[in-house]
Amino acid sequence: MGRRHEVAEAKRLLSAGRLLTLTGVGGVGKTRLAVRVAEKLLRAFADGVWLVSLAPLQDEALVPHAVADVLGIRDETDRDPLAVLVEHLREQQLLLVLDNCEHLLDACARLVGTVLKQAAGVRVVATSRHRLCLLGEYLLEVQPLPVPKREEPARGVAAAKRFPALELFANRAAAVIPGFAITAENQKAVARLCRRLDGLPLAIELAAVQMRILEIDQLVERLDDRYRLLTGGSGAALPRHQTLRSTVDWSYDLCTPQEQLVWALLSVFAGSADLSAAEAVCAGEDVEPVDVLDVVVGLVDKSILVSVADGSSVRYRLLSSLREYGLEKLNELGKASTVRRRHRDYYLRLAEEYEKQWFGPRQLEIIAHLRAEQDNLRGAFDFCLTTPGEAQLGLKLVGTLWFYWSCCVLRFEVRHWLRNLALCEGVKPRGAPAKAQWASGVVSLIHSRSDTVLQADDRSGRPAPAQADPPVTSLADIVSDRSDLMSFAVLGRVELACSLVFRNSPERAVPLCAEALAVSVAYSEQWARSYVLRTLAMAYWAMGEYDSAITHAHECLRLEYVVHSPQGLSRTLDLLATIAIGKGTAERAAVLLGASEKIWHRIGRGQSKARQLTGQIRVSERRARKTLGDRGFERAFQRGLKLSMDEAVACALRERSEVSRRGAPQETTARAASAELTPRERQVVELVAQGLTDKQIASALVIAQRTAEGHVQRILAKLGLTNRTQVAAAWVSSTHPPGERPQPR
Repeated sequence: MGRRHEVAEAKRLLSAGRLLTLTGVGGVGKTRLAVRVAEKLLRAFADGVWLVSLAPLQDEALVPHAVADVLGIRDETDRDPLAVLVEHLREQQLLLVLDNCEHLLDACARLVGTVLKQAAGVRVVATSRHRLCLLGEYLLEVQPLPVPKREEPARGVAAAKRFPALELFANRAAAVIPGFAITAENQKAVARLCRRLDGLPLAIELAAVQMRILEIDQLVERLDDRYRLLTGGSGAALPRHQTLRSTVDWSYDLCTPQEQLVWALLSVFAGSADLSAAEAVCAGEDVEPVDVLDVVVGLVDKSILVSVADGSSVRYRLLSSLREYGLEKLNELGKASTVRRRHRDYYLRLAEEYEKQWFGPRQLEIIAHLRAEQDNLRGAFDFCLTTPGEAQLGLKLVGTLWFYWSCCVLRFEVRHWLRNLALCEGVKPRGAPAKAQWASGVVSLIHSRSDTVLQADDRSGRPAPAQADPPVTSLADIVSDRSDLMSFAVLGRVELACSLVFRNSPERAVPLCAEALAVSVAYSEQWARSYVLRTLAMAYWAMGEYDSAITHAHECLRLEYVVHSPQGLSRTLDLLATIAIGKGTAERAAVLLGASEKIWHRIGRGQSKARQLTGQIRVSERRARKTLGDRGFERAFQRGLKLSMDEAVACALRERSEVSRRGAPQETTARAASAELTPRERQVVELVAQGLTDKQIASALVIAQRTAEGHVQRILAKLGLTNRTQVAAAWVSSTHPPGERPQPR
């Protein structure tokens, strides 16, 4: 509210330069202004605007990773993370908003300076209490909202529109007292209150919440009493930074003792927290577990906590200024180390529980939850790193999260924590606990193995020998339960199978993959299964059995895990392109290579750039170019580049449908192919048959509309059909005998 001039000025400064830093005291609204400016500029940047919240970070080394996380970059090499980020941004045209830079100024300045120097299409908006001190930096000091002067009385509704501070108070007060508005009777009191609070938005919002229990005159009177106490009765105004502090103090005093305590305890969460985490950390500190929810709700009602819906759950977070205040109170209570240790222990228990459940059907859910807890995991590691005697448990957490590092391709981060925690223990990383070492080795190994298929030997067209060997570690040092044992057994088999393929013994790899596949299927897990299926497809490709290779690659593509994994999807598309060359379908190979390239580029690892760096070109591209010519190859490649991820999956699966249609009636083929649908796809088909739209399907299944659209596209590809009417007809004919067909809704 009331920031029209600042938004216009920010846009002007960004057109004049490439770096704008919004400065100002805490609570003045720097973040909201940055977000508003970003919204206004959405159409000006072809590659979008991206908001990176740095408030949860404490380790400067992780600043490039925080940016990469938001941009979706998943680099799997050992390169400097800042160099990887710059490489991704070099051809982008985007606006990067770095929020809350003040506690990481050196790292932020280094990142911004490097990006602006090497990525000409990038502009940056930073919010900070201090400038970044970079050449070409424009500054815009964010001022408090305008308030009426003493000699300038407000006049009812007109006052709210004329003075944004009053409008903000009225808006927030109406949220707790429906129907509240500024009137001739209360206008002076509201104006006096906003003057007292210096027009600071956060202070005004905290005060407005108290309207639930106080009349406006009582609110002003009590605030005046507090200010007279703080200024020694002189009535002099407090400096603005003290104004916010005194308002937060006041809000704290108005909380119940339990709310005050939980406020302080929740400040250990680096990001947001769900109720389970809040209960684990807060219960036992004069708060019963059953009371935590009521206290949390009370803090939400007082605008101390912000509640955010996250899928099917709700998470809670403190604004950065209120979190800083809570940490101060926690230190005053002398409980900071105790509570941070309890926070770390909770996430260690969570990691151990998820590790036990990992080799099973909950993998997507587990990864989604751990991604949401990324800031808190970093906070737990930071505690272990900065607290004497805690590094060993930090190393244990590194090892326990091996599956998370592997799935999310956090190669640099696992090594960062392993190296620094090992140094705290006075040993080199090689002297760290076996499981932590194994975790780091597995991440490197899996991703180096997975890409070897792209680097075919020029003479044979077969995979080049692998450069990495599995980390040698005693099984007893790693396995802690049956789930661990199953994961290790499957990974061991598939790694051996990979080695056999690389050493030109693919026929020996097939039975190993079959064993690993049987275990994965029995446990309903998808992560290792996708790795096994790609290896199996690679083995059949190496033996020249292209149809079998396609069958297993398609089976891999139908896994929900792969559809949600850009890396897994890209690798499978690359493999299918290589198989297509073997079958003599060069144009199809070029399209698949284009589709793969787009996904690799999106996650910051364009294969074209990688090949320029290594001097290696995929044999599939060489052969496709030779067959089609450069112009023909580029035309097909560009078609692939235009495909979305869902379209790329549909395109990759279409080959099987086209083959199955030859010589068979469409309805018969679709009926046979319907047996290959996943349970979720069967649900979608049934709803399509009832005449539901993608939006209605998404609502019925409680999924995103884009996810529903993707399911429909994959179903069309699997069934070899071209429209929803055909899907409905095929489904009805295959599931209902004549005379018992359901009617469309």
